[in-house]
Amino acid sequence: MRQSDIRELVRMWISGWTVSRGAAEPVDQPWGWTIDVGAPVGEVARHVLPEPTEAEVRKLAETTTAPTTWLKLFAGDDTVRPWLGPRWRLDQPGFLMTAPLTPERPELPAGYTVTTWERGGVLRALIRTEAGHLAARGQAGLSADGRVAVPDQITTAPEHRRRGLGSVVMRTLQSAAYETGARTGVLVGTLEGQALYVTLGWTTHSPMASLVLEPEAA
Repeated sequence: MRQSDIRELVRMWISGWTVSRGAAEPVDQPWGWTIDVGAPVGEVARHVLPEPTEAEVRKLAETTTAPTTWLKLFAGDDTVRPWLGPRWRLDQPGFLMTAPLTPERPELPAGYTVTTWERGGVLRALIRTEAGHLAARGQAGLSADGRVAVPDQITTAPEHRRRGLGSVVMRTLQSAAYETGARTGVLVGTLEGQALYVTLGWTTHSPMASLVLEPEAA
């Protein structure tokens, strides 16, 4: 895939991710985008570089001073780690993936119920036990034009894993997004998530290195 294609996929990803997380609108930069996140814990902002170069990353790192600022670099960990100093902590890798959206009717295992709703451009799926306990959940942000859905924060409670609930959440969100008019799904998944999404028909396009600026040592 050409780098220009990766850039467009990354743009599509952040168009839905910012909606899902309630983040500020992405600000265009020569190298990509800056996004104010403002999470109380863990992320004040992020810089997203779809085509990172060593010179750009080093310059950006030198001018970044706020702890919990993240760099999202669409390249392998081994490539970008040498470009940054020790205050930049390397997090687990991500993988940029896409899938065509289709209407689906996933079968729910016995003993569970699923609820879906949409609020403010975010689709949500919640799976509970018959007793009402949380079993699995997830959400998907819709791009402003409605064509792209970005699944996000897909989680299954530890005691309910290996029962196919993650797949049900994903397929439920994909189908709900299709019903709203979205036709393309884009996400960045963890290594564990990638293994699940591949079985659901998602295609991997690029690795993504994540690094966060730690506070200075006292």
